Amino acid sequence: MLDKLTLVLGGAGSGKSLWAETLVTGTGAARLYLATAQAWDQEMQAKVTRHKAQRGANWTTIEAPLDVTGALAQARADQVVLLDCATMWLSNHLLADSDLPGEQARLLTALLNCAAPVVVVSNELGMSVVPDNALARQFREAQGRLNQALAAQAGLVVAVMAGLPLALKGQLP
Repeated sequence: MLDKLTLVLGGAGSGKSLWAETLVTGTGAARLYLATAQAWDQEMQAKVTRHKAQRGANWTTIEAPLDVTGALAQARADQVVLLDCATMWLSNHLLADSDLPGEQARLLTALLNCAAPVVVVSNELGMSVVPDNALARQFREAQGRLNQALAAQAGLVVAVMAGLPLALKGQLP
């Protein structure tokens, strides 16, 4: 049985999405995938295609690059939701010049009110060099605040490195 909210953190290419997909699949419940990526170029289109193939056909997918709260409201109690990923969602809002604290508050409320358990995938960005431009620094700080807020609300927080999970909060299933 999954917690109401599970946060899966890791760096780029860490295996966090695959680990989260395996966790959700293992529940046996109907699977709802909330996709936040926008494929603006061939590289991103290829990544989205790989992720879809990796998941397989037994998922209902909602494309939600900005309106994750609306997508979460559609989830049913007999489903498990995988939100992949909070980092892309945040970058979409940053580039859309959204009110980031307001959007974060709406997301956290939507997660609390969601009828289904939710697994959120997010990138850990704070273990690298300080970015050399203001926009990148703004994003890094906003991502750190978002991850902290998600972790505070989650019953299970898992760091994934090299495909291996480490429970930071709660117990691994």
